Amino acid sequence: MEKVAMITGASRGIGREIAKQLAKKKIQVIANYNQSEKEAIQLKQELEKENIAIDIVKADISKKEEAKKLVQFGLEKYQKIDILINNAGISEYKMFTEETEEDWNRVINTNLYSAFVMSQEVMPSMIHQKEGCIINISSIWGMVGASLEVLYSISKAGMNGMTKALAKELGPSNIRVNAIAPGSIDTDMNLDFSKEERKQIEEEIPLGRIGMPKDIAKCVNWLIEDNYTTGQIISINGGWVIT
Repeated sequence: MEKVAMITGASRGIGREIAKQLAKKKIQVIANYNQSEKEAIQLKQELEKENIAIDIVKADISKKEEAKKLVQFGLEKYQKIDILINNAGISEYKMFTEETEEDWNRVINTNLYSAFVMSQEVMPSMIHQKEGCIINISSIWGMVGASLEVLYSISKAGMNGMTKALAKELGPSNIRVNAIAPGSIDTDMNLDFSKEERKQIEEEIPLGRIGMPKDIAKCVNWLIEDNYTTGQIISINGGWVIT
């Protein structure tokens, strides 16, 4: 049977491109979305025109019960989940002194807790089959921090720590856990940038351009195919941040 990949936050941006690329490689894709139903349906219809079938499943994975139902859907339909892409995430651009407990819960639960509970739910199946691949979509701000994005930076730093620790724990079960830490990528998260701000960012990037979702999807493809990389935080940022 072909491999089965579950992708959270797959209706837009990076998640959407990952879903498209994996589906075109004959991987059975389960694309999760929460609020962007229209975009999820468009993704499904776009691939159907190429005779490629995917599942789209609505779930607010910041809530444990909905995350469990999402994983249960995949296991009941396909009896396994070979690949988990923890991509769902939101940003928060605000002075730290203005952050509220509600802001904390929203960002941390969506970006970090969802990755924790989704990984926890797919683990028994992966351990049983002695094989699996978990890829967390993090951010360079989880590595170096970003002014006015403290909560976002915290959530992604936590994801990086989880990646490294879980890779050690799951390695003996032949389950690889890695993270990709994108730099500035041309997605809806960056729509608020003015032309001047965008130009300034591009001038700071040695390769001279903002990244595209396909740049991240290519790395996802490689991490799925590779069988000896685990516990790594791979930063794809055009040289904007070099550590």
